Amino acid sequence: MSPPYSLASHSAVMHTHGKLGELNKTFRQEKRMEQDFKHPTFPVVLQAKANGSGTAFKDPAFMENRAAPVHRWVPWIAGFSGAFVDSVLAAYLNRKNSAIVLDPFSGVGTTLIQAAIRGYNVVGFEINPYATLATEGKLKALRVKSKVLTDTIEALQLDARTWRNGRAVEEAAPESFQSRIPFYSPRIKKQVLHALGFISKIEDDRVRDLFRVAFGSVMVSFSNYTYEPSLSSRPGAGKPLIEDANVATVIMEKLKQIRYDIEWLRREASGTKPGNGRIYNEDFFTGERRIKSESIDLMITSPPYLNNYHYARNTRPQLYWLGLISSPAEQRPLEEKNFGTFWQIAREKEHVALTFEHRGLERILAGLRMINPEKGQYGGRGWANYAASYFNDCDRFLGALKRVLSRGGTGVVVVGNSILQGVNVPVQDIIGDIAEIRGLTLEGIYRLRDKRVGASITTSSARIGTSKATLDESAVVVKKRR
Repeated sequence: MSPPYSLASHSAVMHTHGKLGELNKTFRQEKRMEQDFKHPTFPVVLQAKANGSGTAFKDPAFMENRAAPVHRWVPWIAGFSGAFVDSVLAAYLNRKNSAIVLDPFSGVGTTLIQAAIRGYNVVGFEINPYATLATEGKLKALRVKSKVLTDTIEALQLDARTWRNGRAVEEAAPESFQSRIPFYSPRIKKQVLHALGFISKIEDDRVRDLFRVAFGSVMVSFSNYTYEPSLSSRPGAGKPLIEDANVATVIMEKLKQIRYDIEWLRREASGTKPGNGRIYNEDFFTGERRIKSESIDLMITSPPYLNNYHYARNTRPQLYWLGLISSPAEQRPLEEKNFGTFWQIAREKEHVALTFEHRGLERILAGLRMINPEKGQYGGRGWANYAASYFNDCDRFLGALKRVLSRGGTGVVVVGNSILQGVNVPVQDIIGDIAEIRGLTLEGIYRLRDKRVGASITTSSARIGTSKATLDESAVVVKKRR
């Protein structure tokens, strides 16, 4: 593994287990006494309140990362905050600097970066090449030479003086990238091609990658598309087309932010021993072989939720324009191998069966299949296939986790419930059950926050019985027996 960085400061957050763990244990035992389910929903999990010492975990809301150094480099649709990761590290590692922290669904690297700056060794997996690029750039940040970075930013500023009114550029747009309306207006596209041409000629690979990350993080902002939160055209979202913009200025503001954050890291890391870090651009199920059995002390992750958010399609602009993929044939594996796949893929199958036994989940799936049967794969059958595929991957994931966790090691999985076609699916409870089926010990399910918004495609505002369903978020904490 190559060393990223570490920070001296580490504010410990106390996490108590005692009564809370016992209450959760009692709750699980009572739930298991129900041999059948009268309705495809589960009881509400206990609130994550510690015994007189504050909350067990910090707020996981990813919004905090938008202002946090390093984490703010790349906007991302989901994940959790650096403060939440800090609280988990403090609760389960207690400054054990030789520990190895795993995130099998790394996203843009919140777990890996936060653990690395606290001095822990980290390893992660991420199937999306753009997210991997962002994480790797962050992990290598301290090894970037300040003068080279500054000189390259100044060179970009000089080069950009001719981008808007000067000559055309020979750099070509990605041929296989298709959009319903022109992704960039002509004046902007010309500048974008100049920017990509400049970036491709940067000799220092670490600096070049930071420029690519900077471009990728802002490229949609001057396009004719927008995140709402899924990628859609600006006219479709009621916004006007962007005919012109100063592309260089937008990119340089991001680069200056990155440079500032790197200097901040250097000040914070002064005199400390860096941790080791590695991110693999592959899915955890194939990459698991890279990890020795019983070598992971703590896993902190948030797998894709059961909400059909299409990460591959929503990062298509970055993937194509940065040259990370060049054709739909390269995009397809990112969709097929995505955790739990997507509704658009799973719905086409006649019947997806569970690979493990779970009576409550079977009832939910059976109920889903009865909804709008006349719509075929677009009705409840398609959604049941999607949910079954998702939980089959949960089963594979927890089986792999048991192998790599050290004895006494801990896994923290942040997930939210889902509402498919008006049916509440208690993902956190089902994952807790699967963990126990796989031989892990369930420490507890801790309610982190209630969310009041959801994806309309899943009919999240539908009423279930006499109460309105809402989306919440929990941490499922599992341990491997010593």
